[in-house]
Amino acid sequence: MRSLIRRYIVVTVLTCLIANVLQASDLEREKRLEEQTLAALFTGEPVYLSTPEREFLALETESEGDTKGAVVLLHGRGYGPDSEIVVGPLREALAEDGWHTLSVQMPVLEKGAKYYDYIEVFPDARLRISAALAHLQASGISPVIMIAHSCGVHMSMDWLRQNGDDQLDAYIGLGMGATDYKQPMLSPFPFAQMSIPVLDVYGDADYPAVVSKADERLQQFKHTSEKSRQVVIEQANHEFADHTDALIDTVSKWLDTL
Repeated sequence: MRSLIRRYIVVTVLTCLIANVLQASDLEREKRLEEQTLAALFTGEPVYLSTPEREFLALETESEGDTKGAVVLLHGRGYGPDSEIVVGPLREALAEDGWHTLSVQMPVLEKGAKYYDYIEVFPDARLRISAALAHLQASGISPVIMIAHSCGVHMSMDWLRQNGDDQLDAYIGLGMGATDYKQPMLSPFPFAQMSIPVLDVYGDADYPAVVSKADERLQQFKHTSEKSRQVVIEQANHEFADHTDALIDTVSKWLDTL
């Protein structure tokens, strides 16, 4: 019995130590992303938002000309708020098109972390999303649109599940439902409780989980608004590589229908 107790204590201590190391590593990686982002920043201004746990970076870009509204952008797994993948080009293009944009640094884990690993940081993501929306609400800009890509979709849907969609006027999901091998979604997206327009954009060369569930997603969210739509970008993959212009055009045109 004593041997089992000692073994349990050792395992528990090691688990705590490993968790602390991973958490420190996560924050270090986020810090490196922040430094890289600021070193290469040409458009927009860095702003630091806060949760009860930590301060984090966001990039705010004022609209050119009359402001149509505000857009908060959430990047995919392991990226930053000015990533060349999706959110960087979108935040600049939409600002040029009259939208005030706020691109948020979401929680990141060590390289190689999978979908189920990221579920552990969803509580942190919820706090960051709430802080970003509070920042935009304080500015008085409306309407407010949320655009999320990949893992950012999972984080935003977790936030919507907890908070509802009263603080948003529309939602855009890019590459919705992407997961890892043998890691299916644990909870369905909360479309049933949503009542705002939804745009679902994906590439026909996207991940299998995204493509195979497209019809199911459409059936789940089409009730939200007559303006809700699903758009497939031909030959585009999950990162919309070489199809950024088509992605921007799709998003911009739909926003102008709101």
